[in-house]
Amino acid sequence: MNILRIIIAILLPPLGVFLTVGIRGAFWLNILLTILGYLPGIIHAVWIIAKNDSS
Repeated sequence: MNILRIIIAILLPPLGVFLTVGIRGAFWLNILLTILGYLPGIIHAVWIIAKNDSS
């Protein structure tokens, strides 16, 4: 499932974060990062998905 989330995070970073953590602070931060620059949003989304996979 994580491969699918990472692919979604590359296409729509906030959706990947939402599917991983729901509507929490990380989701809102990712929306802000995606608005400020698409690449920071992708990096943050992949990091959140990878971090929650190891927990």
